[in-house]
Amino acid sequence: MTHTSSTKDYPETQEISLRLVGGYEDIFSDFDVRPYSRRSLSVDFIDEICRASGDKHHEGIDLVMHVPLAQRNESHEATIRERLTGHFKKHYALTLADRRRVLKKGFFMIGIGALCMIAATLVEHYELARSIVNSFFLVFLEPAAWFLLWEGMDQVIFESKSKDTELNFYRKMADSRGHIHFKHEGPQA
Repeated sequence: MTHTSSTKDYPETQEISLRLVGGYEDIFSDFDVRPYSRRSLSVDFIDEICRASGDKHHEGIDLVMHVPLAQRNESHEATIRERLTGHFKKHYALTLADRRRVLKKGFFMIGIGALCMIAATLVEHYELARSIVNSFFLVFLEPAAWFLLWEGMDQVIFESKSKDTELNFYRKMADSRGHIHFKHEGPQA
């Protein structure tokens, strides 16, 4: 499988062209023997599309796969088109849910950290720290508050952002059903 990427003269259309030297098998995992409709996609294939889509805008990406003429099969192509569309939509939803989960966890940690800090402040302010139990709570609450605040902020600021590349890729490709094309390669019969 080789990759060429080009932007046509039309600003609304952006093309990712992939040559499938091994035919449709280049799209799927070598280890999965199920039919094309349920077969796992090749990690190399997905990575290649991801790299090629990096400089593309959200709308109007055409995925064009060049297949040797002797290996073309319109029935397989329709099935593969559906399989790719389903994969992109499913993984967009999964990645979006994962990012939301990370944000929710981060904000929850920030909230609990703030509550611990308020509790530690109240213990200190009302001089409740004179007993050994209250002193223990103060020693326990202050580091817990700082840890939860910083770790929560790390989740919100950095961890959620680490999902952006994958999320943007699947967002770009999720509406690709009408933009997945197969072309033949080589001389016409």
